[in-house]
Amino acid sequence: MKLLTIARLPICIAFVLASGSRLLAQLEFENEPINYHTTPTTDRIARLITAIDQGKAELTWDETHGWLPSILTQLDVPRSSQTLVFSKTSLQLSRISTHRPRALYFNDDTYVGWVQRGDVVELAAVDPVQGTIFYTLAQKDHQPPDIRRDKGNCLVCHASTRTKGVPGLLVRSVFPSEDGQPHFGLGTLTTDHTTSFDERFGGWYVTGKHGSMRHRGNAIADDTKEDPIDPEPGANLSSLDNLIRTQPYLEPGSDLIALMVLEYQSQMHNVMTRASYETRRALHYDTVMNEALDRPADYRSDVTERRIKSEGDRLLSYLFYCNEFPLQSPVEGTSSFVDDFQKRGPRDRQGRSLRDFDLQTRLFRYPLSYLIYSESFEALPVAVRSYVEARMADVLSGKDQSAEFSHLSATDRQAISEILRDTRPELWQQLSVSPNAAAVTN
Repeated sequence: MKLLTIARLPICIAFVLASGSRLLAQLEFENEPINYHTTPTTDRIARLITAIDQGKAELTWDETHGWLPSILTQLDVPRSSQTLVFSKTSLQLSRISTHRPRALYFNDDTYVGWVQRGDVVELAAVDPVQGTIFYTLAQKDHQPPDIRRDKGNCLVCHASTRTKGVPGLLVRSVFPSEDGQPHFGLGTLTTDHTTSFDERFGGWYVTGKHGSMRHRGNAIADDTKEDPIDPEPGANLSSLDNLIRTQPYLEPGSDLIALMVLEYQSQMHNVMTRASYETRRALHYDTVMNEALDRPADYRSDVTERRIKSEGDRLLSYLFYCNEFPLQSPVEGTSSFVDDFQKRGPRDRQGRSLRDFDLQTRLFRYPLSYLIYSESFEALPVAVRSYVEARMADVLSGKDQSAEFSHLSATDRQAISEILRDTRPELWQQLSVSPNAAAVTN
């Protein structure tokens, strides 16, 4: 038997947030097999940097917004995705206030943050293999633009239990004070599609209709009261003109639907990244142990199998929007975001898309994530992707009738299957040949 040294085994490290609260140990990603900071990336921003260096792309300076309009165009990020957050929970918190919120813009894999009089434009893009990569773009008018990858400062808050233990993204709901500083003693919440509507958007401006439902947005918290936020004055706002000066921003509002998509999408990316990291770490562990114990190189331990299945189950749950909070009233945004978002997706022969919104009782009409088309899903390690695809086939065929997927009606399953058949034929082929998937192919 070969000697096995501790130095060869994967380890975990812990992160401490700026708030000072100690977190549970996180998935380690600085060393093998992840090598987060040293592995070359191919995310959208990395590709833009290369294009600028090669003279194939350029950014144009704007006297009002600096690089913002140009970088949005180059990254194909729609202005209609604008949401505004006034809580001081960002890299440039000293520039953020209730009067000057931070603007966020996003597409399926890239995120842009801008603040008035900011030193940098904050950038993040999801690499298909390495997950979310953070950058800054200096707000200085010189060529070439100074786009730099973050060396670790962003990970203080963007690699924690709130991001599923990997470098990632999050939307937080806080109880903000008059200057935007959160009342941490009242608690904070990381939100996604499962979060109760009345707990969302604390520290954010929100424009849109949501009927009888209430949220924490557009409001300042009073920590002396039993109910720190009064949701009524900030409900169903079509304009922010009575709250802030909107002229400095590219859009006049902070679209409710864009914010709801941002909540879901940010955590969906984190779940895919975690599935990739944990699968790679589990397989790497087996590789080390197999060598040390003279086992066959392709031997897979029971522990590794369980770890992969656990991450696959978590991913499948997010893909199907499991445990989504049901809307008690229809919701409506105030920008062109809904139309812009829906236009981006492929459609089946009946004109249906996984990007079609419902907005009556749930966010999307066909509850399978549009990120099934993403490079991140395609780049998942075969071990976890194959497991997810096999389980997906069981869910769509109706073989899996577990309570977790009870929100999927027979009509939903059939529609999703038909959409995948026409828009994702490679994946459809994988599903149709999976065991017990006969009903899916009908």
